[in-house]
Amino acid sequence: MKGFDEKFNDFPDYILKITNEIWENRGLHTLHDYYAPDIVVRTPLGIDFGNQGVINATMNVLAEFPNRTLLGEDVIWSGTPETGMLSSHRIITTATHIKTGQNLRFRVIADCHAKNNQIDDEWLIRDQGAIARQMGQTPKERAQEVIEMQEQSGIVKPPFTPNIDQDGPYLGRGNDNEWGEKYADILTRLMNAEFALIPHEYDRCCLGEYPGGVSGISHGEVDAFWLGLRSSFPSAEFKIHHQIGREDKLMSPRAAIRWSLTGKHEGYGHFGQPTGAEVHVMGACHAEFGPWGLRREYVMYDEVAIWQQILLAAK
Repeated sequence: MKGFDEKFNDFPDYILKITNEIWENRGLHTLHDYYAPDIVVRTPLGIDFGNQGVINATMNVLAEFPNRTLLGEDVIWSGTPETGMLSSHRIITTATHIKTGQNLRFRVIADCHAKNNQIDDEWLIRDQGAIARQMGQTPKERAQEVIEMQEQSGIVKPPFTPNIDQDGPYLGRGNDNEWGEKYADILTRLMNAEFALIPHEYDRCCLGEYPGGVSGISHGEVDAFWLGLRSSFPSAEFKIHHQIGREDKLMSPRAAIRWSLTGKHEGYGHFGQPTGAEVHVMGACHAEFGPWGLRREYVMYDEVAIWQQILLAAK
């Protein structure tokens, strides 16, 4: 771990420990050390620059969910300490909403680039759809609420789209490990409407964790998820931005893919009646493989951000 504090055993240890230090241990001041001053942070709800913005956002979240806990489920990574490393960190978050007392549980996938003991580039996706549902709203209702709050405050932050993106220091594409290649091929074929591949590539007892806090079991529910997404945006352009494959001791072969769909909402599916709105879907997936194919799949995109784009286009 050249360039990193010697208290970290390896890169996953670094990611897990600083997450705990920042959130549970309330070490928000350490963001000045662990996050670069000019970090670029992209979420489906927008883009921010600089570690002070990260500190402010973290304080806002903790004020609303003071007992928030971030449980690191997995860290799938690539790179070297000398050239920089990219972690795709999957998290289960638990929290209690301070005003309503509602207990929440949802997933996050955060892709972070780190070098010399600092994170300097980030792509972060929270399951805002799961949060909305547990708070008694649909993602569409939550999106409308966000739009109205921004308009009332006079601070309107556009959802993330490629035309507002800016390059950070990390321009890598991951690695060429066979499991990343395999999962990238599966996703590309699914986005090309080859849904017949599912019984051949997925374990018959596969488990899927999908946006909205939805769990799926076996081929039929995997098919329903991917078909429902693609049919909402049938002509949207699918791109893979980053892919990692790994084989680690005591772990199944794993893959992490960051991807996007960009195009019109012109089909029926997960997002209701077609509107023709231009939509950008920032997505991330993790997969685990076993002797009978893909056995666990974790997919993340932000339903609230997608509905926000659809509703804003109708104004």
